[in-house]
Amino acid sequence: MKLNQISLTIFIIALSLTCHSQEKAKKINLKEFIETACQNDSNFTQILIDELKLKYKKSIALPAKDLVFEVQSKYGFFVKPEEKDFATTSSLTKLFPSVGTEISAEYSSSVPESTRKASSGASFEISQPIAQNAFGRNTRLLDRITGLEIEVARYQIAEAYEDYLASLIVLYYSWYSAYENLKTAENSYNENAKLLENIKERQENKIALPIDVNKISLQVLAKKENLVSLENDYKDYYNRIKEALRYSGQMNLLPEDSSYQEEAIVDFSKDIQSFKTGSRTIRILKLLEDKSTLEVDKYADELLPSIDLLFGHAWEGSQQSIEKSINRSYAGLSFEWPFPGQVEHAQYETSKISQRKQKLATESATERILTSLANLNNQMQREKELIAVAEEKIKLAEEIVKDEKENYSLGRSTLNDLIDEVNKLEDNKFNKITHNIQLRKLVIEWWRLSDVLIKEDEILADKKISK
Repeated sequence: MKLNQISLTIFIIALSLTCHSQEKAKKINLKEFIETACQNDSNFTQILIDELKLKYKKSIALPAKDLVFEVQSKYGFFVKPEEKDFATTSSLTKLFPSVGTEISAEYSSSVPESTRKASSGASFEISQPIAQNAFGRNTRLLDRITGLEIEVARYQIAEAYEDYLASLIVLYYSWYSAYENLKTAENSYNENAKLLENIKERQENKIALPIDVNKISLQVLAKKENLVSLENDYKDYYNRIKEALRYSGQMNLLPEDSSYQEEAIVDFSKDIQSFKTGSRTIRILKLLEDKSTLEVDKYADELLPSIDLLFGHAWEGSQQSIEKSINRSYAGLSFEWPFPGQVEHAQYETSKISQRKQKLATESATERILTSLANLNNQMQREKELIAVAEEKIKLAEEIVKDEKENYSLGRSTLNDLIDEVNKLEDNKFNKITHNIQLRKLVIEWWRLSDVLIKEDEILADKKISK
């Protein structure tokens, strides 16, 4: 490539970068990004919709306590054609699940066609279980199990929201990292372009050789190549940011530095103790253990025979108004016990196995998370040290580049030495950006894993979801 072509290329790119920087842009910080995304992103709405279904879970799981009204009519034909009758039965039943009591009332009437003498009857009965589901015990166990399931589901919704929020923050920091890398690449490109112009002037003054111009021209093209690649990375993240925000405006969006994540103090011992005693994850695991214990009790109750105490009163008489009625009161037992109870015993034994498994799962999950938190703490400490090292290397590299430029101008060092030091400075700047963003992401992961990124009562406050 000829020198005048290279100069023209540099001029066009520099002009495009200048025009790009002068475009109107709107800066958006992390807080504004999260709030806007939660308001506009349908993914957040889908998480919160699950909360609406929870209030119906008990109504579906528990025995219905509705009043049940039933009417039955029959028209009977007998062997002899003249012997026919018409009968009607109506009943009303009410169950009280919390105590297991069932109350029923029934009325029946029959009119044989042959005699036309109507008969009728009414009865009132109370049924009370005293063995299986004694006084509603099994139903109350089911109510407590369902309540635990609802509580776990609410925590799981909070976990899903926390994961979603963490992914938003990581996306923002990835966008910010791409933006900082792009700015660094632009500055590097501009500095090398200036260096090329300086060497060209030196060549015209017979100070620099043509090979020096070619070397720095190749350096400029390499910086251009890197700039194009980083600009493509930035555009990818920018499009994902616009998708999360549902942004359709004309102004360019730019990330705004937010360093509070870096300044967050992670007290390993204190945070670990808080996690063990009050974290959402530990509460979920404890609830699942309690649920498995209650299920063992529930299936143990179902091994008992079904025995119901019955108390009732009946009226039998003529006509539909039960005239000349005969009254009788009664008490008795209703007994049902399946032999050998294969299904019930299998459910009971399976529930005991599940209880032991859940206890082991709790111990395993707790240890796994504690190990992950310990590793995260080590990684955060490492990133902090690497950031400090990168800052020192940048300071030294800047001084070296400054000295190399002067040495090169005085002929005391080669152009290759200067190019090497310029590239080292650029690499150190990129390294600092990488470690800086990685530290922020690790802090977010620490908060997510230790369940302190969000509080449950803050979720629905972020956005109201209606039916």
